[in-house]
Amino acid sequence: MEKGCYVKDITPAAEARGLFVVSHAVQSQSRNGPYWRLTLDDASGSLEAKIWHPLSAEFSNIPTGSLVWAEGRAGLYREQIQLTVDQMRILSPREAEEADKAALLPHGPYDPDAMLEELLALVKEEFHYSPWRKLAFSVFKNQELRSAFRVCPAAKSIHHAYMGGLLEHTLSVFKLCRRIAEQYPELDRQTLLCGALFHDLGKIREFSGGITNDYTCEGRLLGHLELGIELLVPHMAASGLEEDLQRHLKHLILSHHGEPEFGAARPPHTPEAFALHHADNLDAKMAQCRGLFAHLGEDGQDWTPWQSSLGRQMHRAARTPETPAATGRKKAPREACLSLLKA
Repeated sequence: MEKGCYVKDITPAAEARGLFVVSHAVQSQSRNGPYWRLTLDDASGSLEAKIWHPLSAEFSNIPTGSLVWAEGRAGLYREQIQLTVDQMRILSPREAEEADKAALLPHGPYDPDAMLEELLALVKEEFHYSPWRKLAFSVFKNQELRSAFRVCPAAKSIHHAYMGGLLEHTLSVFKLCRRIAEQYPELDRQTLLCGALFHDLGKIREFSGGITNDYTCEGRLLGHLELGIELLVPHMAASGLEEDLQRHLKHLILSHHGEPEFGAARPPHTPEAFALHHADNLDAKMAQCRGLFAHLGEDGQDWTPWQSSLGRQMHRAARTPETPAATGRKKAPREACLSLLKA
């Protein structure tokens, strides 16, 4: 079955028809009768859609994760594109099985195998203390954990919410923490890096992945902080890691969201916990901005719609023009300081 149009190509006042995944479906009531509010996804993004009465009455249930062929006209609502559905059909199980999943599942810009290879090379380079090294490689030698970690999204929405997103986010946070540890040598580098490596490990059990990518039952009840520690406990016990270091690693995982109102089980109480929290938060925010700016046009549109998760709109500011690298003689540090004093 053909894909039809992609979300990223749908523009206001244009007709749209294509195959999409229903990631959210809620039935509501208006003055004219019941209507459906949907979120339709494909590999390029997502958009909100409405099915108004009387067409809405044809659907007694629209299961989350179902594949639909939808046709309608796009418009703008609160500065975001919204599709008014004129026709829609839920695909049969056989049709859904034959659909091209690569066109429907969002995925990141980097190859998962290459990212995993890079991450494991950094793990081998960084962990010199035998218990830390045993712990790290014990987790990744477990084929079930390794396979899940390779493809798991890092979120249901907001940032890195696509196949391989968890691996991409973890690699980025790990590399950020390496730089932080170089700037602040008083930090326990290997403890910080192990926290970076496993801070979101519990997401492989928090999210279902796949087309629906919804929260699992244990994900809703426990969350990825608790689930991550559960996954690590047997590996820590077998690694020979001292109890104090085990406790510190658990604290890094439990506190990496920063504050309780943002999901932290405990606020950071060590310098390493502060460092991990800020590295994690920075990478998440930068990924979110990349996603937001990717949906802005090139015709002078520099402000995003209101982002409730950020509590603001984001602005794509003008960039400094690129210029050729200077080829002149570099001033010695003392000479440079003297020239500043003369200015």
